[in-house]
Amino acid sequence: MMVDLLAHTNYTFEIEAVNGVSDQNPGARQFVSVNVTTNQAAPSPVSSVKKGKITKNSISLSWQEPDRPNGIILEYEIKYFEKDQETSYTIIKSKETTITADGLKPGSAYVFQIRARTAAGYGGFSRRFEFETSPVSVAASSDQSQIPIIVVSVTVGVILLAVVIGFLLSGSFVSANHTLFLAVSYVGACACPVLKSWVMKEKSPNSLSFEWQLEAFWRCGYSKAKQDPEEEKMHFHNGHIKLPGVRTYIDPHTYEDPNQAVHEFAKEIEASCITIERVIGAGEFGEVCSGRLKLQGKREFPVAIKTLKVGYTEKQRRDFLGEASIMGQFDHPNIIHLEGVVTKSKPVMIVTEYMENGSLDTFLKKNDGQFTVIQLVGMLRGIASGMKYLSDMGYVHRDLAARNILINSNLVCKGGKIPIRWTAPEAIAFRKFTSASDVWSYGIVMWEVMSYGERPYWEMTNQDVIKAVEEGYRLPSPMDCPAALYQLMLDCWQKDRNSRPKFDEIVSMLDKLIRNPSSLKTLVNASSRVSNLLVEHSPVGSGAYRSVGEWLEAIKMGRYTEIFMENGYSSMDSVAQVTLEDLRRLGVTLVGHQKKIMNSLQEMKVQLVNGMVPL
Repeated sequence: MMVDLLAHTNYTFEIEAVNGVSDQNPGARQFVSVNVTTNQAAPSPVSSVKKGKITKNSISLSWQEPDRPNGIILEYEIKYFEKDQETSYTIIKSKETTITADGLKPGSAYVFQIRARTAAGYGGFSRRFEFETSPVSVAASSDQSQIPIIVVSVTVGVILLAVVIGFLLSGSFVSANHTLFLAVSYVGACACPVLKSWVMKEKSPNSLSFEWQLEAFWRCGYSKAKQDPEEEKMHFHNGHIKLPGVRTYIDPHTYEDPNQAVHEFAKEIEASCITIERVIGAGEFGEVCSGRLKLQGKREFPVAIKTLKVGYTEKQRRDFLGEASIMGQFDHPNIIHLEGVVTKSKPVMIVTEYMENGSLDTFLKKNDGQFTVIQLVGMLRGIASGMKYLSDMGYVHRDLAARNILINSNLVCKGGKIPIRWTAPEAIAFRKFTSASDVWSYGIVMWEVMSYGERPYWEMTNQDVIKAVEEGYRLPSPMDCPAALYQLMLDCWQKDRNSRPKFDEIVSMLDKLIRNPSSLKTLVNASSRVSNLLVEHSPVGSGAYRSVGEWLEAIKMGRYTEIFMENGYSSMDSVAQVTLEDLRRLGVTLVGHQKKIMNSLQEMKVQLVNGMVPL
C-alpha cells in the first residue's frame, strides 16, 4: 500500500519483476507503467483575500483558489459578521472567487472567513480578514427624512426666483437659456453634500458672471469622484462606462500609450526579484523561460517568464505589453494568473504562474489512454468555467484550442491565432467573432480532449474543412466517448449560433455529469460513429496498403508487425476482422494503442461502405 500521497493527484507507478540475477541482464529494464489518480479530498484553506471596492454599505472581495484544491472546486462559502458580534453571522455561497457583501453598516469593521468545497466536502475556513466600510458623509448623517422636503422647497423657490429674474431682465443681460441654466445648476448644487456659497458678480452694468454656477455644479456633482480616484475609476475608465459591481473587459488598444494600459492592469516587478532558470520554448515575441519569483515578504515560487527579443520594433513592444494588459484584467482559477511585468529595465518581461505539464494537447498525446472519463470531464469543466468567466466579462477569446490551454500538476486546465479547424462558420465567412463562436471552438476542444490530442479533421486542407462544415458535416465521436459528451459537442457545433449552449449552461451540464458518473457509462456505439463520420485522415481502404507492416507503420504502430504476422494476420483482409478482444489477446495492452489501431480499422470499413456522410 502506498501512503502519504497527495489528493486528486496523478501518479505514475513503474512495476518491475526482479529476482537474484536481474542485475546480470545486459538488456534494458522491462517494466509496466500504471497511471493512477488519487481521490478528491477537502481543499486546503484559502490563504489570501484582497479587498475590492468598499462603500459605506458594501465590501467587495476577491481571492485565489486554495494552494491545494485537492479536487474540482464546486463552490466557496463566505462567512462574515460585524466585529465582536461573532454569534450573529451571515453566510454567502459563490461559485466564483469574488463576492460583494451588501447591507452593511457605515463606518463599521467586519470579519470575513472563506472556505472551499470539492466533491469530498468543505475544507477549513481561512484565517480571519478584517475590513471596514466607508464612514457616512456629513450630509448623509443629517436627518434623512428632511432631505426630500428641503430639496423640493428649495428647487421650487429657486426656479420661481430664476423665472422672475429672467422676466425682469429679459432683453438686457439674461437670456432664457441662461435662466434655465441657472435653475438647473443651482438645483444640482443644492442636492450635493458640499455647497459653495453663491454670489452673482456684476462684470459690467449689463452682464452677470455665471462661472460660479458651472464651478459649483461640477465640484458638487462630481466631488466624490474628484476626491476618490478609485471611485472615479468605477464610473469612467478611459471612455468606458463601468457599472458598479460588474467587471468589464477593457481593450488595451483604446489607450494611446501602451505603458498607461499595462500599468493600469499589471504590477511592475523589480528584475532583481526574478531568477531565470532555463528556456522552455520560443514565443512570437521572444523566449519563454521557467524560473522563480521572490517578492518581499513572500516565499519564492516557480513562474513562467516571457521575454521581449532584442531589436524589437515599437509595434512588437505595444503588442507584447498589450498581452499583459489583457491578462492583468482576469482573476479566475481557470485563467492563467499574471504575476506582473518588467518594463523599467531590459529585457522587457511578462511573468505568469508556471504550469508544470505544459500545453494540454501535448500532455494528452504523451498520456494517451491514461485517464478516467471523470478526469477528462474535470479538465473540460475547468476550461468551460474559465470561458464562462471571460464571456461574462465581455471578452471573446477567438483562440480557444487545446494547444493554447495549459495544465498543471493537479490536472487543472487554464486558459492565444486561431486556425480554421477550431473556428465557427460565421467567424470564417464574416469575421463574426462572438461568445457563440468561442462555444463552437470549445466543442472542438472537447473532441481533442476525448481523443487524447488527435488533430481535428486530420490531414484535410483548410478549404476542405470549410466546405465540409458548410455542407453540414461534423467530426465523428472519439472512440469510447460517452454519448452525453458527444451530444454536447454536436450542440456546440450547431450552424445557427443562437442555438448553441451558453458557457454557463455548459458548466452546469458538466457539473451534473460529474455528480452522476453513471450517466457517462453509455458510450456512442459503432454504428453511430459510422453515420456521423466526416472524412478519414488518410487513405484507409484495405487496398491502400500493400502489407500489414506498411499499414502499421503508417499509423505508427510498427512495433506490432511481428506479433500480427506470427498470429496469422498476414493480409489486410484478415486484419479487417480484428476485434478489441483480439488485440488484447495479441498483447496490445496500452489503451492508447488499442484506440489507434481500432480507429484505423473502423475507418477502413467505413470507406468501403459509404465514405463521407453528412449529419
